[in-house]
Amino acid sequence: MANHDTIVALATATGSGAIAVIRLSGIDAISIANKIFKGKDLTLQKSHTIHFGIIQDGNEVLDEVLASIFIAPHSYTKEHVVEISTHNSNYVIERIIQLLIKGGARAAKPGEFTLRAFLNGGMDLSQAEAVADLIASNSAASHQVAMQQMRGGFSNELKNLREQLIHFASLIELELDFSEEDVEFANREQLKGLVLNIGAVLKRLISSFEQGNVLKNGVPVVIAGKPNVGKSTLLNTLLNEERAIVSEIAGTTRDTIEDEININGVTFRFIDTAGIRNTQDIIEAKGVERTREKMRQARLIIYLADPQQDDLEEISTQIGEVALLGVPFVTVVNKTDLLRPDHIEDLKVIEPIFISAKNKAGVEELKDEVLRKVNLHQLNTDDVLVTNIRHVEALQKTSESLEKVLHGIDNPVTSDFLAMDIRQALHHLGEITGSVSTDDLLENIFSKFCIGK
Repeated sequence: MANHDTIVALATATGSGAIAVIRLSGIDAISIANKIFKGKDLTLQKSHTIHFGIIQDGNEVLDEVLASIFIAPHSYTKEHVVEISTHNSNYVIERIIQLLIKGGARAAKPGEFTLRAFLNGGMDLSQAEAVADLIASNSAASHQVAMQQMRGGFSNELKNLREQLIHFASLIELELDFSEEDVEFANREQLKGLVLNIGAVLKRLISSFEQGNVLKNGVPVVIAGKPNVGKSTLLNTLLNEERAIVSEIAGTTRDTIEDEININGVTFRFIDTAGIRNTQDIIEAKGVERTREKMRQARLIIYLADPQQDDLEEISTQIGEVALLGVPFVTVVNKTDLLRPDHIEDLKVIEPIFISAKNKAGVEELKDEVLRKVNLHQLNTDDVLVTNIRHVEALQKTSESLEKVLHGIDNPVTSDFLAMDIRQALHHLGEITGSVSTDDLLENIFSKFCIGK
């Protein structure tokens, strides 16, 4: 993990646009940039200043640019950083990067700038991972959670837990030095109280993963029902585009179709499924089985019914079968534009949302009910939510180690066994923030970043 060399990469996305930013970081970043920059001497400029000039290859002028200077440790990576803003021409960008490499830099690996920020103490590992989440965020909720973690909300909670454990760990370790004198420096009742309190915090953090994960990746919502009740029409209406094929022929949808929409800052993954019915068609039967599997995995089911196909008793039976899955669901009666007022009145006993997907009637009410059912629209910006499966696994291992500590207190064991279990809990907490890490772990995390970040 040596980071003594200078790295370079395009920091902005490729494609159409007016400006591109090329980033250098490392001990020689300013001097390397200065070799090809014609204007002020960059090596003599103050930090956080921007300078106009040209980039030149010999006598050839490549572009007019702005060079931004950040002097260590006052930069993202805590190293010298130069960001060159140039016109967004692939030819110009490639020429400038090649000149910088020729001058002594090397091409950066994915996530290497953020890796250096972590290695140089600019952020801990959980904050670094939140940077990737922030870049990938596509809704107000996922952005909110990523920002909260990047600003250290999760890290501060873990830091507080570790500091309390370290205090008792040091007292237990001290007892080992006086093992022959049979003394206790760590009050066992206080230690038990601490472990119970930490256990409660860990339980809260672990349980927050379900909510944090869906905010990060989108809430899976399955649209289910019998064939030809209007599931594909509803999906198209929600997305405001012809995403699914609509046909009067039963069984048109034979596989799941997914797409995302944003409702009040929360991303939902709506999944159109094959109609549920008994069929001799092998392919359609596989689609129906996949529908049932998706329904079991969903955070919410929109069960669509068509009272022109089935009477109230049959629809009630279908609703009962959905309820047995144990997944929250919304009952929706479609094609209300074709129903008589007295028929609608009779159907109110099953407390459905009435819509006409074809005419887009009642769809906004359905969206409101979806939000209410998943209970994510009242996200508190101060909530610490776990969104990363790696973090959850480490928290679970920490909790298991602390259970062993409690067992050791209740069934008196020697200090060395208590010390071992506390050290193990500290190790797992440290894995989250990176105070305990391996090169393989870091490579796996940062390889998922985009180049230039």
